[in-house]
This record gives sequence, C-alpha cells and structure tokens, in this order.
Amino acid sequence: MGQADFVYDMAGMESGAALAAAVYADGAAQRQAIGEDAAAAGLRLGEIGPVTMLTEGAAVRVLADVVVLDCPQADAATLAALARLDVRAARAGAQLVVSTTLDALDAVFGCLDQSRAQVLVDPTRGERVIALGRALAILPGMRVRELSQDDRLTLLRLTEQVSEIATRLDRLSGGLPRDGGAFRFESPTQGYRGEDESCERKLLRQPRPPLPDPRLVRRIIRQRRLRDRFFESALFADPAWDILLDLTAARAEHARVSVTSLCIASGVPPTTALRWIAQMVEAGLLVRVEDEADRRRAFIALSDRTADAMAHYFAELGKTAQKLV
Repeated sequence: MGQADFVYDMAGMESGAALAAAVYADGAAQRQAIGEDAAAAGLRLGEIGPVTMLTEGAAVRVLADVVVLDCPQADAATLAALARLDVRAARAGAQLVVSTTLDALDAVFGCLDQSRAQVLVDPTRGERVIALGRALAILPGMRVRELSQDDRLTLLRLTEQVSEIATRLDRLSGGLPRDGGAFRFESPTQGYRGEDESCERKLLRQPRPPLPDPRLVRRIIRQRRLRDRFFESALFADPAWDILLDLTAARAEHARVSVTSLCIASGVPPTTALRWIAQMVEAGLLVRVEDEADRRRAFIALSDRTADAMAHYFAELGKTAQKLV
C-alpha cells in the first residue's frame, strides 16, 4: 500500500513541461477519477498513490506544483501527515487541494493554516476541476495582480457560476473530458491597485456603537431560512451575508463558531461555503482563531474592522430594525 501507482516523469519536469499534480487517495477508482480531473484541468500527472504513503513516514519524493489529497477520515496519523504537508507546501509554494467529509471537516481544516489550501467537502468532479483551475491561477511564477475586495468578490461569484455549470455538465455527461485543459489563464497588467479604503477610514473616525442584540440577529437569520420552505434555496443564496450575520450574533453572545457550523449557517453547500470563508479571510473580513486546547481545531470570527462595520450597520437601522424583520 505504500508504493505509488506511478511516479514523476523527471525529464518532463526539467524540460518545462506542463505543471505536475500529485494525487493521494485510498482506493484505485478514486485515484483514477482524481487523476482524470487533474488532466482535465491541464495538469501533468505525477506521483499517484494511497494516503498511507504520507502516513507511513515516507516523505513525498518530489513535491508537485499541485497536491490533491482525498482525506475522508480524520485519524491521528493522517492529520499529522496533513499538517506536515501543509507546512512543506507553504514553504515550497505548492498548492494543496484537500477533499474531506463534513464529519472530518473541523479536524482537517485545523491542520491547514499555512498553505492556504483549498478544502472541498464531498466534491463533485466539476467542483474539483474548478479548485484545480484556481490552484493553477495562483501558483508562484504566475503574474497575478493584487485584487481589491470588490475584485475578490466578483471573481468568487464568477467561480460559483462556473462551478454550477461544471457540475450540471458533469451530471449530464457522466464525466469530464480527458484531453485538453479546462482552464487557460493570462497574466493581467502589473501595477493595478483597486482597493478603496475611504469607507474604512470613515468608520475609524467614528466611535464604535455596540453590537446588535443577538436575539434580533438570530431572528433575522431564522426568517431568512424560512424562505427555503417555500422557494428554491438557491434563489436567495447570499452566503457572505449569512456568514456575517451568524458571526455577528456569535460575537455578541461571546460564542466561538467552528468552520463546520459556519458552513451550515451559510445556507449553501459546504464546498461553496468554504470558498467564501477563504476569500473573506483573505480579504480581511474574517479571521481564523486557533483553539488553544486543541491545535487541530480552528474557529472563524469577524475581524475587528468587520465587527465595526456590522455594528454601524445595525446602528443605522436603529429602532426600525424590528419592523424590517
């Protein structure tokens, strides 16, 4: 079980061929499916083998540009290997794409705090190809301009639309094409900076009002969920706002929120929620808080800047907030 299905073509790597992907998953069928998805995204397949290759003490011989790991269970050996891989990928500039289950999400997420890995929960093949394409876009050596917060949200919404299309096509075709790349990226012009800090400066000049009554925020959340009983939930999907509302209530209650709980509160599939959480953390809207009692666990919270913005928002609503809900 510790042997790779096959290993890197070192000659191809030295000649500047396509970027390489390493695949680790238990089960030959799962490895084959992930390998096909990597090829569909335009990656050259490198080392492929079971997860035990990472847990039996054998280091990855060559760290690929993209490492895809299927980790449905969160046993101690796998989590330890995942934490080591996370540190090594961060140092090498490699991209990690880790798929897991909802039950193991908190433990897996807690191990990935260095490499900015993409975490998928029971992903479809379309979702995995989207993640691989995003990994290609941000690999070192790709000239990518610094994105403003508006740019990040626009790109994320576009990604969700493409992911939904890919998932539907996946269901219709029963698979993804093996030849050709599914993604092509061009480097935008350098020197672009679009972030507007005028709103932030305005908030900093004003005294911070108290956070809203958490009972009011919970009531808003319940009424938002009530719509799902009568309409298709995707019609009203707004994960960013649902995430902000849940974390605002939790902050007012002095409660900590796990990533699994936040995914559920977002009202969208976990993989979609994780993409939003990752982008919101990167944009400075949310922060990751390590659990001092268990280093394998992490929580998500509002940044101070975002808490100020939410407090000002509810203060602006004032007494009319009760009527709005």
